[in-house]
This record gives sequence, C-alpha cells and structure tokens, in this order.
Amino acid sequence: MYRTNSCGELRAANQGQTVTLAGWVQKVRALGAMAFIDLRDRYGITQIVVDENSPRELVELAEKLGREFVLQVEGTVRERSSKNPKMPTGDIEILASKITVLNSSQTPPFTIEENSDGGDELRMHYRYLDLRRAPLQRNMILRHKLAQSVRRYLDAQNFLEIETPYLIKSTPEGARDFIVPSRMNPGQFYALPQSPQTFKQLLMVSGYDRYFQIVRCFRDEDLRADRQPEFTQIDCEMAFVERDDVLNTFEGMARAMFSEVLGKELDAKPFPHMSYDDAMKYYGCDKPDIRFGMRIAEFSADLKGSGFPPFDGAEYVGAICAPGAAVYTRKQLDELTNWVKRPQIGATGLIYARVEADGTLKSSVDKFFDQEMLQKWAAATEAKAGDLILVIAGTKKMAQNALCQLRLEVGEQLGLRTKGEFAPLWVVDFPLVEWDEESGRYFAMHHPFTSPKLDDMNRFMTEEPRDVKANAYDFVVNGVEVGGGSIRIHDSEVQSRMFEVLGFSKEEAEEQFGFLLGAFKYGAPPHGGIAFGMDRFCAIFGGDDSIRDYIAFPKNNSGRDMMIDSPSVVADEQLKELALKIDQ
Repeated sequence: MYRTNSCGELRAANQGQTVTLAGWVQKVRALGAMAFIDLRDRYGITQIVVDENSPRELVELAEKLGREFVLQVEGTVRERSSKNPKMPTGDIEILASKITVLNSSQTPPFTIEENSDGGDELRMHYRYLDLRRAPLQRNMILRHKLAQSVRRYLDAQNFLEIETPYLIKSTPEGARDFIVPSRMNPGQFYALPQSPQTFKQLLMVSGYDRYFQIVRCFRDEDLRADRQPEFTQIDCEMAFVERDDVLNTFEGMARAMFSEVLGKELDAKPFPHMSYDDAMKYYGCDKPDIRFGMRIAEFSADLKGSGFPPFDGAEYVGAICAPGAAVYTRKQLDELTNWVKRPQIGATGLIYARVEADGTLKSSVDKFFDQEMLQKWAAATEAKAGDLILVIAGTKKMAQNALCQLRLEVGEQLGLRTKGEFAPLWVVDFPLVEWDEESGRYFAMHHPFTSPKLDDMNRFMTEEPRDVKANAYDFVVNGVEVGGGSIRIHDSEVQSRMFEVLGFSKEEAEEQFGFLLGAFKYGAPPHGGIAFGMDRFCAIFGGDDSIRDYIAFPKNNSGRDMMIDSPSVVADEQLKELALKIDQ
C-alpha cells in the first residue's frame, strides 16, 4: 500500500504506531541537522521530522525536497514537543524512517496554501494546482455533501433520477443556445439544453410522476459572479400537484440540506410568501434579501408640485431608512451619491435627511421642504432618532432598481447582511407575460410552459393578457434567486394560446414544439416543478457571492477556460466534415 493513513487522521492516541503516509510537500523547514516537512493530502497536513539521529541519506534527501514533491513516508507517530492547536494533527508528528520521492515537482507559480499569493487569472490557468488548496477542497466537499443530501431526500420522497439528452433541438427559451453541428446531417444543428424543461414535462406525460436530475445546463449569455455558461441544476417535476404541494415538498428539501450540510436548523415556521408586486414595491426587485428591514417607501403622490425640480419632473420618488446611519459623514454621503450615479445604476443624485436626537429632521433640501413634509418622510420610512433617510427620484424602473442596490450596499456597510444567517423566501404571483415596447410583442416572464393562475385562466384565453398572473414561484435566500418553477400548462389549447400570445404562428409553434403539443393530446396530467441552481446553493452555503470556486473547472468572465485555452479554432478538415465555413 502507498499509505496506511491519511495526512489528516492521526492523533495523540496513535503514538508509537508505525505508519505510512503519502501526499504533497506543503513546505520544508531545514534547521541545521533537523528538517520539518509538512505533508498534505485532501484530508489534512501532518508534520514529518528528520532529526539529528536519522540516517545521513535521509537528511540529505530532506534537503533536496521542494514544494509539491509527491512523497511516501514511513515512520513512527510521536508527541510533538511544540504543539500546534490550529491543526487537527497538531499534537503529533511522524519521525521518518524512510522517505520515497514518488514524483518531483517544479516550483509552483503560486503558493498552494490557505491564502495564496496567486491572482485570479494565474490560478485559473493552473486550476489543477489551485484545486489542491484547502479552501477549494472544502468547497468541493461541500458540493458533494449537498448533492448527496438532495439525492437522499428526493429518493425518500419517491422521486426517480432520470437522465435527459444533452443534444436536443434549439428552441426559443430566453437565453441564446450553444449549438452543435451535426456531421451526419450537414447544415443541421443540435442545441445544448438551457434546461431539461420539455423533457421533464414529457416524463410526466409518460407516467413518471416524480422526476429529478442533477444536470448540466448551458446558456450563451453575459457572465457575472453568479452565472457561468455551463451550470448545474437540481431539476425536479411532479404530477398531480398544485402549487403548495410543490412548495411544501421543496421547502422540506431545503431544510434537509441546511441541516445535513451546515448543521443548521431553520425556523420551524413555514417559509414566508411574498407577492411579486410587494417585492417590487418594498424592495425594488423580485429577489429581496429579508435578513434586514429598510423597506422602500414611495413619496411620488405627496411630492408632485413641490417646487423642487428633481421631484416635480420624476415619475417616481422613493426612499429607504438606514438605521443608525445619521452618523454618516459628508464624505460618506458623497461616496454614496457617486455610487448611485454609476452607469449600471443610473440615478442622477441622492437626497438625504437625518433624524436628529430630538426627532427633528435636517436634510440636504431644507430650503425646499418644511418640517411637516420631512416628518412625512420619517413616518413613511419608520425613521427614528439617529436614522438616515435616503431618497432617489427618476423613472420608476430606474429608481426602484437604484433603491434596491442602495439598500443592499448600505445594509452591507451597516453589518445588517449577517453571514451565517439565512432568510429563505418564496416569491409568488409573477406576471405571466411582459410587454416589450421595442419589439412590440409579449415575452414569457418565466418560460412559455408556465400556466396562468386558475383565477385568471378565462381572461387569458379570451382577453389581453397584460395583467394575467402566472402560477409561478421563485425560491430566494439572502437576496439570491436560488430556484424557480411553476405549475405547467398541461392542456394543448392553453399551450397553443400561450404560443399565440408570444407571437408564434401555428406553423412556427408546430415546428418548434409540435412534439410537446402532440404529447398533451394523449392524457397529460396536471404537473409542476422547480429547478434550483446548485452552484448558487453551494456559494450561499459557503458564504460567498461568486459561484466560480464551487465549480471544479469554471470559465472566466469572457467564457474562456484559461487552463485548456478554450474555446479555440479547429482544423479546416474538421470544418469540412461538418459542412461549415468560417466567414471572417
């Protein structure tokens, strides 16, 4: 055997035992006739000692070792004279009797330690080395535990894990498809699935009433910290269910995951539900972080005709109250003003009012507003002495988004977005469709297979669908949309009406989705489901904003794999086989 034990398991109880370890050299400290070697594997680090009584050849070998050499070490477990309480193995060390170099290593381009000196691009280029670091290994272990927790829970709930194809038909579902040329069918293409949506619905038609899959999905869209071109979904579907059946089932799954992976028991109360309209009204977005208050209050009606030009010309005026932030200096307020003026937010300015100790307000617009009006601001935002009211005006869409982002930024500054605290939430009652002025057509708010709410069904089938609500739901944790789903359309007439609303001709609908419409004619059951972003779940559990370090081999923000240098050009011969020509 290469090893009898891992580098993370030996303790004081193992003193006197003869063991064999194998792993990588974390570091070597040569102190005259003695050498200390930190040997690492994914289970931990153990200190190896070569002392003055060791054979000369062992001392000479230890002097030649470098970082990341792969070693096999035989020796005896003994108590350390200088213990390290920060290491699980810190009470013992191995007095080496034999060291075998299994492989040497060049000096790595960055330190492979808890906190590396390598930049993001360098570590992405040498991802196989970065994955040796303890933080990345903890992330991969967390991901593994999360996946196993999901499988255990869903199996106990009678779900079947069923695989669906990766090479499918390109359909308009929102983001751009990645397409794959077919050699055997020149001029024709597969698409990589954005999700297994239509296949899981077909599985419901096929009688598999509870399906799940931990599945790779692909979307050719702009990237950010919580988005990758290829990502993993916990994809689920259920037949003969209504909305609350789905929510209750997957609320149970979330509780099991938090308990098994983090050892955290969530509040026994049902997760709160919030309508889409309330989320937009009070938080400015459809994925609110409800760990703290600071809800948005709208002043638009009260401030029309106030004589203050930024308010008089605004479609919307809203504010948030930052608790205890009256101590913000003028410099801090100027920084916040510049922050909301950034192009990605687009506000023209930021107005503020401090609530003094005696309850009076002092604002940046005192010459335009008296205490009576400022007190209305305080009442609407529930501001108290020592609080700071922050006001933004503009178009409704811009101002709500700006207040949403400002709320999160100030909440972070004030320490209200507490790490290790989790606030799950169901957002429900989304609009079914939204009108796009530029293209002059409706788009599905979720996807074309989402059912209208039953109360709105007749109106959807016979009238303009602008205000129809969807039987859809999103799962939000700490301001991150972790999952989303809906009760699906299972009636071919309703599905045909949806395609009509979205601007598909009957011929286009048949060409794109004829297989699904045909299946609905053979006894499709009522069904619904949900898909969770596994990468996002991992990042939330790990306390990070970015999903990148919870994916073994991620892409950068340009969609490139820096390690294997992909995407890349292919040979002309390969293009010919695929009947493709590159037009520069």
